[in-house]
Amino acid sequence: MTHNERYERGLSKLSEIDGEAGRRVVESLADLAPDLGRYIVEFAFGDLYCRSGLDLRAREIATVAALTAMGTARPQLEVHLGAALNVGCTRDELVEVILQMAAYAGFPAALNGIAALRAVLAERAA
Repeated sequence: MTHNERYERGLSKLSEIDGEAGRRVVESLADLAPDLGRYIVEFAFGDLYCRSGLDLRAREIATVAALTAMGTARPQLEVHLGAALNVGCTRDELVEVILQMAAYAGFPAALNGIAALRAVLAERAA
């Protein structure tokens, strides 16, 4: 598969999962770090998200858990919380994923995760 084919496959998967939010992330890198945007599209979405071992819900649950645990990636967490909702996760499931992280990443990380979810839900309700 060529780089262009990987990019197109990744862009398609990114659109399926994140809609406009994902495209905005990639476009925001175009002026300063276009290669980073291309790597995200090709590797994360063209390769990893296209694998058959997990469905998109499971991939987004894992991603939300990881980003919550990191505690330092609020913009990315908000994008992936939206993506998780897009692929069928419920509000209650996302609350549970974030609560689970309190045991492994601490209460501050879980509180930050809940704040990010609150922001995503408010934006969707508006």
